[in-house]
Amino acid sequence: MAVLPILRWPDPRLATPCAPAKADDATRALAADMLDTMYAASGRGLAAPQVGVLTRLFVMDATWKQGPRSPRVFLNPEILSHSVATATGPEGCLSIPGVLADVTRPETIRLRWADLSGAVHEETLDGFAAICAQHEIDHLDGIVTFDRLSPDLRAALQAAYADAAE
Repeated sequence: MAVLPILRWPDPRLATPCAPAKADDATRALAADMLDTMYAASGRGLAAPQVGVLTRLFVMDATWKQGPRSPRVFLNPEILSHSVATATGPEGCLSIPGVLADVTRPETIRLRWADLSGAVHEETLDGFAAICAQHEIDHLDGIVTFDRLSPDLRAALQAAYADAAE
């Protein structure tokens, strides 16, 4: 397994919608490397475009910082439904290090995805797992945290991010 370099915003690949993923050996190897990369970066989720691969795959471990690791791999995830109730809270992103922004998202989602063998699953996610999955699916659609913010907050955070990168 390997730790992969994580792309940083504004790399144009982070704004590119991804193609469907295949459940094959290459995808299984990529998922294993992505999990290694996510843990090495102290993240809780990582999408394939963040490592330069434009395929609909993300990995997540929403609880490992509070307990044992429970890695999950999602191919071609699709949000089937979501709650009307929303939650607003700080989100960070491994591709925009040092930036935390309050983002409003549905509290609960119903998710369909395939695993690494190609088997299809459905599950209702809530709390941090729902937020994390929505964040990673945004990456698969070419959306980053900045795209979820008001124009004024986006401009301020982008300026601070650019200043910090210099």
